[in-house]
Amino acid sequence: MSLRDREAHFEFGANWRDYAKTIDQARIDLAIAGLEKLFPEGVAGKTVLDIGCGSGMHALAALLLGAASVLAIDLDENSVSTTRELLKRYAPDKKWDTKICSVFDTSSDATGTFEIVYSWGVLHHTGDMWQAIEKAAALVRPGGQFALAIYAKTPLDFAWKIEKRLYASSPAAIQWMFRQLFFAVLMAGRALRGKNPLAVFRDPLTRGMNLSHDVHDWLGGYPYETASAEELDSRITGLGFAELRSFRLPDAIGLLGTGCHEFVFERLVA
Repeated sequence: MSLRDREAHFEFGANWRDYAKTIDQARIDLAIAGLEKLFPEGVAGKTVLDIGCGSGMHALAALLLGAASVLAIDLDENSVSTTRELLKRYAPDKKWDTKICSVFDTSSDATGTFEIVYSWGVLHHTGDMWQAIEKAAALVRPGGQFALAIYAKTPLDFAWKIEKRLYASSPAAIQWMFRQLFFAVLMAGRALRGKNPLAVFRDPLTRGMNLSHDVHDWLGGYPYETASAEELDSRITGLGFAELRSFRLPDAIGLLGTGCHEFVFERLVA
């Protein structure tokens, strides 16, 4: 089975749908702050494409920041329906649309081009990360911006790929046991550093999720690929872009996982 097939992927959308029940103004404010970090010049009046829309939080944030229009797409029908419901609730009078669509099925002719193309923590789960990045980049208008977040490469990537494939294919009871073991390791790590181990369960509001949904997403996030910050910069600037800003992670072993390098590129005008 090709990793591009819907059936080969972890059920990201079901996790986002469940998480969406917890969305409140604090989480929306955090999503807005995340976009403001990436786009300090603002998104007001710009057309936005959100690739891999998840819960729809960042599509909503773009609309609340004044985006002219937002198209939110995702391979997973649960993510698309969750996004649609969120935007109906919080942005009923804004200009937006949702579509079940793989990044591999997009093109400038079929999908259009946009002043901002945004894909946070998505393209490394497609089964062909570099081609997915190329497809997404092709949808950016000249002078437009391409924002993405990609998992940082670590020496333990191979182990996490095995774990994620096993977790994603396991029944719910086995997944629950995986999560309890992971929580135990997190708590032990805090205890060894002289910190309160129970503090790990405080809601950190990171990555657009609470801790329980975030851990489920991390442990099950298959397909899984990574890249170094240098690889991302080199490959994307080679597509006719210039780096505007980045938030790069330091090198790490990856014992408890990895975070994402965040980049914003500008498409050069020929």
